Amino acid sequence: MSDTTTRTYSTDAKARDVTPRESERDERQADEEQVCPECSGNLIHDDDHGETVCQECGLVVEDTIVDRGPEWRAFDASERDSKSRVGAPTTKMMHDKGLSTNIGWQNKDAYGKSLSPRQREQMQRLRTWNERFRTRDSKERNLKQALGEIDRMASALGLPENVRETASVIYRRALNDDLLPGRSIEGVATAALYGAARMADTPRSLDELEKVSRVDKMELTRTYRYIVRELKLEIKPADPEQYVPRFASELDLSDEAERQARTLLRDAKETGIHSGKSPVGLAAAAVYAAALLTNEKVTQSQVSEVADISEVTIRNRYKELLEVQDGSLAA
Repeated sequence: MSDTTTRTYSTDAKARDVTPRESERDERQADEEQVCPECSGNLIHDDDHGETVCQECGLVVEDTIVDRGPEWRAFDASERDSKSRVGAPTTKMMHDKGLSTNIGWQNKDAYGKSLSPRQREQMQRLRTWNERFRTRDSKERNLKQALGEIDRMASALGLPENVRETASVIYRRALNDDLLPGRSIEGVATAALYGAARMADTPRSLDELEKVSRVDKMELTRTYRYIVRELKLEIKPADPEQYVPRFASELDLSDEAERQARTLLRDAKETGIHSGKSPVGLAAAAVYAAALLTNEKVTQSQVSEVADISEVTIRNRYKELLEVQDGSLAA
């Protein structure tokens, strides 16, 4: 009994003796880090250049300091408080603007281990209640369904994020102005995406929207005109040149052919033959005519498939474009 007690006491004494020694060593290392290794002068941190330099001899001790501050600047307390934030930025593409909690579907803990059957049941109940709290009324459920449709269609059409954001804002305005009664959620969401794509100069044709949407072309055009009129959206007519880069890329045409197509369309605008004609048809015809002028092998059926325009339309339009070019060259 006494030997055990003595042994325990000696072990505790050693532990008490080691702890101060370790702390003294850590303090000594910290003091050495704050002293210049050349002249033992004081070190200062230059935040503007990200360097640690000696105040006496100017030796650069460290030149890759990580800036752990914010990426924005503030000049007074109120501006600093308004810019400070935590978590991901808010977005209009989610019905709750991305401020709510989302519980993942993986049944694993923080260490990657699978949950027990009882824990999986608890997590499923938490997901159910979390989903109910996220959409507490009919307006939020409507918004959630519509923004999901916008994201799905934009992904299918290859539209960038700024178009999705603009479409979400348009739909929110339509919902707040009570423009949805008598119209389907899918119809208004498709019209908002069509308008946002034209506003961002990345237009898609009505036929392309109809393929990825759950509404027909008639309802889409009617809803689009109504939304534009009621919300007073300023949307310019679609320019045929905006379709040329996408068509040329999908047909694997050269830059020379794309430039030639743009030239044909500009000549058509100057003569006014583009008035009253489909911009998609004109763009497809210009791409086909440019491929012929640059001796690149592209058939009318290939252009028709890419642009979703009939071959008859392409034949009629490309002849008109070539006649305009011949007239300009003769003049």
